Order: sequence, then C-alpha cells, then structure tokens
Amino acid sequence: MTFSAANTIWVLLGAALVFFMQAGFAMCEAGFTRAKNTGNILMKNLMDFCIGTPLYWLFGYGIMFGAGTALFGWIDPFIMKDYSHILPAGVPLWAYAIFQTVFCATSATIVSGAMAERTKFSAYCIYSAAISLFIYPVSGHWIWGGGWLADMGFHDFAGSTAVHMVGGVCALIGAKILGPRAGKYGKDGRPRAILGHNLSIAALGVFILWFCWFGFNGASTVGMDTDELISTAGLVFFNTNLAAAVATLTTMIFTWIRYGKPDVSMTFNAALAGLVGITAGCDAVDPFGAALIGLACGIVIVLAVEFFDKVAKIDDPVGAISVHGVCGCLGTILTGLFATGGTTMKGVFYGGGFRFLGIQALGAAATICWTGAVITVVFLLIRKTVGLRADASDEIMGLDRSEHGLHTAYAGFVMGPEGGIETPTAVPGAMPAAPAPVPEAVPATAKRAGKPAGEPVYTRVQIICRPASLESLKKAMNGIGITGMTVTNVMGYGAQKGKPEYYRGTPVEVTLLPKVQVDIVVSRVPVSQVIETARGVLYTGHIGDGKIFVQDVENVVRVRTGEEGYDALQSDE
Repeated sequence: MTFSAANTIWVLLGAALVFFMQAGFAMCEAGFTRAKNTGNILMKNLMDFCIGTPLYWLFGYGIMFGAGTALFGWIDPFIMKDYSHILPAGVPLWAYAIFQTVFCATSATIVSGAMAERTKFSAYCIYSAAISLFIYPVSGHWIWGGGWLADMGFHDFAGSTAVHMVGGVCALIGAKILGPRAGKYGKDGRPRAILGHNLSIAALGVFILWFCWFGFNGASTVGMDTDELISTAGLVFFNTNLAAAVATLTTMIFTWIRYGKPDVSMTFNAALAGLVGITAGCDAVDPFGAALIGLACGIVIVLAVEFFDKVAKIDDPVGAISVHGVCGCLGTILTGLFATGGTTMKGVFYGGGFRFLGIQALGAAATICWTGAVITVVFLLIRKTVGLRADASDEIMGLDRSEHGLHTAYAGFVMGPEGGIETPTAVPGAMPAAPAPVPEAVPATAKRAGKPAGEPVYTRVQIICRPASLESLKKAMNGIGITGMTVTNVMGYGAQKGKPEYYRGTPVEVTLLPKVQVDIVVSRVPVSQVIETARGVLYTGHIGDGKIFVQDVENVVRVRTGEEGYDALQSDE
C-alpha cells in the first residue's frame, strides 16, 4: 500500500483535535456542576480516555473493523490482523487506529455529565470500560466497519449516531437508574434549579469543543489528496460552523421568548446540539440544509432539556442526554430529508423518496436498542456488586473529598456563598503583627461629647442594597460628609423573595440573593440626612431596592490610639 503524506497528516491532525475535545467536555461538565465535585469530574474525563485507549487496542478496534460478519468484526487482541479492506486510501493502519481510538473515547466521556455529582468513581471506571470494550465497537461495526447498516446505505459521516447517540443513550439509562441528585426535586415533584458554579469554565469548554469539531467532522474525510476530498472538507467545515451558529442563535431567541430572558447555559448547550446534529450529514447536505438542521436542534434542545427535567424526572446536570442523544438521533434522521447526494443518498426534499429516510431511522432505532439493552445490564450488574451511587452523606459533602480525599479543587481560593471563587485576602508569606503588651498600649480616654453617661451618643446606619447601587451610594455619602464606611458582600432576601428567575428552564428557588451591606456610624452628620440621601440614591420603585436599619451605638474606640467617642471617628490628618 502506498501511503499519502497529505492524507496521513490530515488524519493525525484530526486525531489530535478530537483528543483535545476531552478538555472541552471536562470544562463544560465542571462549569455546569458544583465546585465540590470539580476534581471528581476532571478525574473522570481523564480516566475514561486512559481506560478506553488500551481496551480499544486490546479488543475494540478488531470488533469494530474486523472483516467478520455483518453483526460483528473479529476478536483481534492488539490489532495484529490485516485491515487493508477498511483502511482509507493512503492512510497507514496506526494512523487510522489512533483516529478511531479518540472517537471511541468521545462516546464514553459523554455519559459522565448526565451522571455527575452522585456516581461512585469505581462504578464510572467500570461502565466506561464496557462502553469502549464492546458497546461502542459493535454498533460502530454496523455503521463504519462494513456491517449490515453500512450495506443498506445508512449514512453517518462523523458519528451523530455512532458516537454521540451511543453516549447519549448510555447517559439516559444511567441517569434513570441512578436517580436524581439530592434536593433536585421537591416533595411535590417539581424540579429545583441547581446552579452550575462556573459558567466561565463552561463557556471555555464550549469554545474548545466547537474548535475541535472541525477536526471531528472535517478530518472524517480521512484524506486531502484529491480535488473531491478537498471540496468535501470545505463543505464539511462550512456546514459544521453554520449549523452550530444557527442552533445557538435559535435557542437564544427561543429562551428569550419563553423565559423572558436569554438563558446562558441553555444557549451553550445549543451550540453543542447544532454540532452534534450536523455531524451525520455535514458532507451530504448543502448550507441551506445545515441551517435548517441547526434551527431544528436549537428548538429541540430546549424542549428536550425541559422534558427530561420536568416530565421524565431524569436529572441531567449538563444536558448530555438532550445534546448527544436527542440531537444525535434528530440529525441522523434529518439527513434523510436534506441530503443532496447521489441516487442512494438523496433526501426526501431532493427527490430521493422515503427509502433513505427509512434507512436512517432504522439505523438510529437499531443503535438505540443495542446500546440501551446492553448498558442497562451493565448498570444493573454494577449496582448489585460494587454499587453505582455514592452514599447520601458523600454526595452532600462532595465527591472530591469522599472519592478522592481532595479538600477542594480550588486550593488557594475561598468558595463564596454562591459557589463562586474569591481570592484570599491574606498576602502570601506575610507574618501577622504581634499584639502590643497591654501596659504599652495607649490608654483609652472616654470623650462623651457632654452626654449623660450610659446614653447612646452615636448611631449606626446599616444599609442593605443591590451590589450595582454601591458606587452611587458611596459617592452620595461622601457628598454629605461621611468619610468612613464598612462594606460587606452578603446574601439575603426580603418578604417578596426577589423577582422570579430561571436556570435551564427551571425556576430558581430563591433562598438567598446577593446583596451589599453598608455600615456607617454617624456622629456629626444628622441621621435623617443620611437616610434621606440613601433613599434618594437607592430608590427605583421596584422589588429589591433594599432596607435601612438604624441602631444606637454606645461607644466607639480607635484601636491604634485608644481615642473614644467623637474623636475616634474623626480623621487624624
């Protein structure tokens, strides 16, 4: 066999990009879940690749690409047999083997997100191994290895069904058997929003995946040495990008209309939904078809997430079932409508009749049945042996600590009340100042401004307001002569419990809202002036303007000098 440098480099480049998708999946899953499970999630996304690689080398590749029967390849430990019948033109065996290995790992890693935050790490390793060892390779043989679906003309260019739907079906069965996270559903059965801790990381994951998808789809031409392959690669790149962009735009508008505001995390999901949906037919449809597939995925992703969350009561923290399972199936079937290829691959809308559409639907259904049946057995066996779900106490504590002995994945940072990250206030390496001996301290001298002893002579004004109002409030206070204040980020709510908000289509159960607490001790400036000035700045007439509390203060002491009362509140410049 004569090797082509162009084809080999193209396949190896694609393999590298698809491998890097592991980072994108890890970032997405970590960002959409809570900080206490981040280390566990990163570990899972690393290990499914490291477990799947040797197992695919050991048995998976032979099962998938061996010239056995229409249902099964052959058992070929360590890829020792002849695969010339399946290798792309000019591509050596090991280049094609690594290209297929990273695709296998992608399918396995999809399951992690739907089962996040409550799965035992040992159980994850076992079912991830099962997916790479035989679940993915068998259906992959039907589709890409010369099996019965390939013989019928089933078309799945880069894996909407072979990769993504297999992962999505495993995710669906696993999440159903596992059950929802603690606190996800109330006694009335209504879902409660459990917010992800870091949408910045999730956004980074989406951009990484979008970038790597050009290798996932584009390199699936497995060649660049002919004009036809070059033209196909250009079309694949364009369609991939277009479908993702249209899906994202569609979901943004759809959630804006549906929830009153464009949903951030759902829109992130939409980008991936469009990418998954176009993967089956990115070489077979024109840009109009790609745009329509993106449009369909952009609407369906929202409805699917809501269905599994609210109707089916299946807890999927990252939307993996909807993105990969539902949109993978949808994209495969829509290829049967929009394909513009030869007579055996023309869609319904291009005069091809319903035969090709039926083959696409049959292929998706057969893959669902195979994957669903086998992974159900795997999950039930795991549950009966090592156990599938983490203990309730471990789940509440967080799997980072219970499964890995990791106190936090954010060492050096403090997790705030919203699950966000705050930098530490201490200076690294600084030594705390030793307290001065009591006899050497400046003696306190009481100055009561002529007031009778025991009566409060100073007033504390405590203002609770929106964080966005802080700068205006500070300027107004400085304008009336207030020279000192203490500002604290706090959480709370009033009688109205804030304006209703939504996260991934689920109303957020308001318990605590971010607020700012401003404490001012008034001595010279009249209290009434402070109150009226604050009200004038903070008033909007809407819920959440805040409250002002007024309290008597017995005395004030300046620690450095020992001054008390009025003098302690004045600048010593």
